[in-house]
Amino acid sequence: MQWRKQLEFAFPTSHVSPVRGATVGQPLRLPICSPPVRLGPASDALALQFQARQLLRQLGAAKLARDVRVKWNPRMKSAAGRADYRERLISLNPLLRDHGVEEIDRTLRHELAHLLAQFRVGRRRIAPHGPEWREACRALDIAAEARCHNLPFATKAYPARLVYRCPNCRQEFPRVRRIRRVIACLACCRKHNGGDFDPRFRLRLSAHC
Repeated sequence: MQWRKQLEFAFPTSHVSPVRGATVGQPLRLPICSPPVRLGPASDALALQFQARQLLRQLGAAKLARDVRVKWNPRMKSAAGRADYRERLISLNPLLRDHGVEEIDRTLRHELAHLLAQFRVGRRRIAPHGPEWREACRALDIAAEARCHNLPFATKAYPARLVYRCPNCRQEFPRVRRIRRVIACLACCRKHNGGDFDPRFRLRLSAHC
């Protein structure tokens, strides 16, 4: 594919290149030729993971860089990518391969900004696309990044079957799937507890359609 022909990453001068014939400190072009070497999804993900770790180290997040992983997720349909801070995992939609290396790089940085933003604030809860994420986007050279992609991925809408409610402000949160972890109302946590999680505002299931 064309995007593979464009995909290249620069190794730092302190890194020993694992590829024979590559000069340390110079850009390393990943092999895309026919046998004996052929790129596959696993090696593609490793290259992107290497890039993500390099970016984090450059931004002073070496601890996060050691744990972050990148993988292709064939179960993703409408989303371009997803970031899971607890798992230190970035999942990418394989359909991105049809849109070129620039789109892959932009999506990688978009999701990486989510991890970086949460890493910088620690345990304090933040909005997914709030000012902390925006600041991380600027650090990753995607200052004008949009909240959502505009790629022509197939979408399918599902009606909300569950409604959760904050016991304090009574705001309702419709959901398609059951919430598997403990979460609280962000607005109330910000107003009454400095943005930290407060069990008083834990969302409770109030309706099942």
